[in-house]
Amino acid sequence: MSTAPPDLPYAEWADTKDTLHLWTQIVGKIQLASTQPRNHWWHVTLRVDEHGYSTQRLLHDGVNFRLSFDLIRHRLVVRTRDREDAIPLRDGLSVSGFYYELEALLRELGIEVKIKAEPFGVPMTTPFADDTEHASYDRAAVEKFRDALVWTDEVFREHRGWFDGKASPVQLFWHSFDLATARFSGRTAPPMDGADPVTAEAYSHEVISFGWWPGDRDSPRSAFYSYTHPEPSDLTKQPLSPAEASWEPTGMTHQARLAYDAVRTADDPRSTLLDFLQSAYAAGARSAFWPYEDFHSSWCPPRGRVPADSPRSGSS
Repeated sequence: MSTAPPDLPYAEWADTKDTLHLWTQIVGKIQLASTQPRNHWWHVTLRVDEHGYSTQRLLHDGVNFRLSFDLIRHRLVVRTRDREDAIPLRDGLSVSGFYYELEALLRELGIEVKIKAEPFGVPMTTPFADDTEHASYDRAAVEKFRDALVWTDEVFREHRGWFDGKASPVQLFWHSFDLATARFSGRTAPPMDGADPVTAEAYSHEVISFGWWPGDRDSPRSAFYSYTHPEPSDLTKQPLSPAEASWEPTGMTHQARLAYDAVRTADDPRSTLLDFLQSAYAAGARSAFWPYEDFHSSWCPPRGRVPADSPRSGSS
């Protein structure tokens, strides 16, 4: 793994990111229709692999298959037990073109998946079949995005291993296009007033979440983040590490944030990100009165590698 994630200025790949995001939503919706439900919607998320990211093993119309974004050879790979086919990812391939090519390929394999073929949770609203506007694909930018995903996935997985409680996989959420992992106290959370079914299931239990998003048109500054739900009243009084990290308001709640570039340009990017993740966990666990002493894994590093303000340091 590289010692630092690559430079990835949002403005330089904004159009490509929108196209790739919409392609990914199509694949994510196929997974949604082809997997058994799991708590917190973990059955619909994607997983980072050595070439990019992929679905889990899917089953539809009696066929086991997997869809993978190979961002090194630039193709969407469709694998079954007996076949491997691919759609080349290229500049000029619109969302509409991708949608119809994938639909035809799956039909050839005996798979006919019905999805709600329109974007979810993004500003773009054109149905996939009609979207000829989004058709940008910058191979170099996509390769840097892949490298950033793999680097971040590895650091998140290390931090996840420090926790003995219930924790999510490190997973790519296709609706928001962020890579995230979450820890749970084991206690249910109060129902959220007016929450839709997706949100209600996602936040049914107390959670401290960690993630990375590459930026979007509303928030172009790529950043790592963490939040605690339900948010304790004194969360933002808790210290964060490193000094560049801060608490940022997000409507009625707050996120701990650390700019992607602050990690990328640090003397030790990996340790910098681990310190941020652990300090954000300590902030949420302390202020929400989690039983965090019960959650320390034997893989958790020695005291010297954990931020001084964390529960493990004995300062609480």
